[in-house]
Amino acid sequence: SQPTTGVLYKEDNYIIMTTVDKEKYKCILPLVASGSEEEEKDYKGPTPGELLEPLFKQSSCSYRIESYWTYEVCHGKHIRQYHEEKETGQKINIQEYYLGNMMIKSPLSEPDQEEKENPKESAKEIPTKNIEGQMTPYYPVEMGNGTPCSLRQNLPRSSTVMYVCHPEAKHEILSVAEVTTCEYEVVILTPLLCSHPKYRFRASPVNDIFCQSLPGSPLKPHNLEQLEKQQEMMKMPFRRVKEEETHSTKEEKFSSIHKPVAVGSHQLLTVGTTHISKLTDDQLIKEFLSGSYCFHGGVGWWKYEFCYGKYVHQYHEDKETGKTSVVVGTWSKEEHIEWSRKNAARTFYLREDGTQTVRMVSHFYGNGDVCDLTDKPRQVTVKLKCKESDSPHAVTIYMLEPHSCQYILGVESPVICKILDTADEHGLLSVPS
Repeated sequence: SQPTTGVLYKEDNYIIMTTVDKEKYKCILPLVASGSEEEEKDYKGPTPGELLEPLFKQSSCSYRIESYWTYEVCHGKHIRQYHEEKETGQKINIQEYYLGNMMIKSPLSEPDQEEKENPKESAKEIPTKNIEGQMTPYYPVEMGNGTPCSLRQNLPRSSTVMYVCHPEAKHEILSVAEVTTCEYEVVILTPLLCSHPKYRFRASPVNDIFCQSLPGSPLKPHNLEQLEKQQEMMKMPFRRVKEEETHSTKEEKFSSIHKPVAVGSHQLLTVGTTHISKLTDDQLIKEFLSGSYCFHGGVGWWKYEFCYGKYVHQYHEDKETGKTSVVVGTWSKEEHIEWSRKNAARTFYLREDGTQTVRMVSHFYGNGDVCDLTDKPRQVTVKLKCKESDSPHAVTIYMLEPHSCQYILGVESPVICKILDTADEHGLLSVPS
């Protein structure tokens, strides 16, 4: 039966479908009309530039930490990419590049003035970008005059900052990509654009098609019934999705995105870092080394769970489909020791006084889930590294994939600083005495 409200269906708007078994069905199509177009025409509110103005006036900056680089977007001012090397007892070495600077005093006035003075301009197409499978409108701000690029005859680096509506965002950096040599695209999620109908996030509408069997054909095609039975049988062992995880709104499509924190000019947060337990250092070290306290982290779609001496999991949580989890590697002491005989399980740092201290240990976790590309089990090398931080309970986790389904998991934390010197020849750690 067809719905009586919502999308309109007319009996004469149909097609006849024939299956391979010569079963015939009359399929009535929905008449799709977009109500949002009217709302967009009637919009008389602030331009996107005016909506974003508070962000540019506040002098706020957003940060994103990746495996090596940290990205800093100070809205309306500059984009900086930097890496800090902090060695004990030495000054901090900073490697940095400016990916763009704002060259005009009022960055948002120009395109908007044009739009107000020339109504035809306002009708021009708003650019869109494919973000997590959804064509999403964005407001671009060009930033040039960055650090000269040696690969392009010392031309300055430049960036396009793409501001995208997200109702729950806090102006975080979703992604930074080098689209051509020394030219970058930076996507920023912000709630400020969401009051403009043309920039609002919309899920593509899904409307049902109703099919009725014609005389001489079964109610449902034979092959469809067979397929549904097979699907039911396959689903049975996997029905573990919690009740609350099945409810979702369309706007929550972006909720899986890692959200770094936008910070003002007074405080600096290292973002992409989670703050772990309030346990005392000794308790935390014991629980971490026993595998009962696990580290979680990562940016983007996948997050990572690392339990020392147990396993590395990669997972994605979605309100509609529940939790997807992949075993990247599991611990076997014998396999690790075998691996450590051929690989460096410890790397050292030479202090100024000539003594050595352990800088990083590497552990091998093999026998993960079988990889479709290689037909072999996934495996991961976990690199545990000391990273000083103002917060003693901070941990940063990132994943690299140098070869298909062979990973490197970087784990950096002040907690690790306290136990690195206990590493034996195989890089195995113990509770400090």
